[in-house]
Amino acid sequence: MRLLRVGAVGRERPCAVAADGSVRDLGGWVQDWTGTTLERSLLHDVAGRFAEHWQALPVVDARRERIGPALRPGQILSIGLNYHRHAREAGMQVPDEPIVSSKSVHALGGPFDELMLPLRGDKTDWEVELGVVIGCRARYLATLEAADACILGYCTANDLSERSWLLERGGQWIKGKSFDGFAPLGPYLVTADEVPAPQALELVCRVNGQVMQHDSTADMIFDVRQLVHYLSQFMTLHPGDVILTGSPGGMALGRADQPFLREGDVVEAEVIGLGAQRQVCRVFQPPMMSGADNPSRS
Repeated sequence: MRLLRVGAVGRERPCAVAADGSVRDLGGWVQDWTGTTLERSLLHDVAGRFAEHWQALPVVDARRERIGPALRPGQILSIGLNYHRHAREAGMQVPDEPIVSSKSVHALGGPFDELMLPLRGDKTDWEVELGVVIGCRARYLATLEAADACILGYCTANDLSERSWLLERGGQWIKGKSFDGFAPLGPYLVTADEVPAPQALELVCRVNGQVMQHDSTADMIFDVRQLVHYLSQFMTLHPGDVILTGSPGGMALGRADQPFLREGDVVEAEVIGLGAQRQVCRVFQPPMMSGADNPSRS
């Protein structure tokens, strides 16, 4: 099943792709793709009902309306340095345990929204990633099989980072990862039954048409089951939580010219089979203020 959310910011409606390829509005059945709505057992029932009755549901013209983030997560967790080739490219040791950071849920963005570059900071970097969506309450999972059973589905993600705040300001990485729109998810949340080989997915990121990242989830240091199992040992995961599973090499930070994103750049992130994003970069324009109250971009 392919889930998506369509509508203006803050007014997105839960939708799904039907057997004929049309997008149908499920707002009469569920309030939103979030929280307990994304429990595996509940969604299984919704999927069965949808397979039988999708023709009776309203059609949504997703070509004309905004497509929002594929779900509204409870929390967003980011995994760092999780690809072997990336580690070699960066000249860093393969970690013994997953490197875990987080991202504010208020950084959520739609896959085709304009990407607002931060007011203060000029080192915004792309990071195409596989997003894993949790579908049950997970605490102290005993086995990798139990972790696999807690995965609801997958989505394309871009774990955007402002490197100046992430690396040069001290403290936690969350500062460089939580600007508005820095967590575009989707366009689809694809349920796990349609992704039989999550460790054989191709990731691609293009900037202005040039391929910057191209790799496979087969190169992950810690696979998706290991990540879910590991996280459950020190936090409880809930339905709708999202894990961004790490980015392959090819980011601006690791390139000799460090071509960080600028006004007008076009970023396209895709996990093949899960859907592609396309975002145009814009410089954030603050509300008009006077005198010393008007901050400048630095």
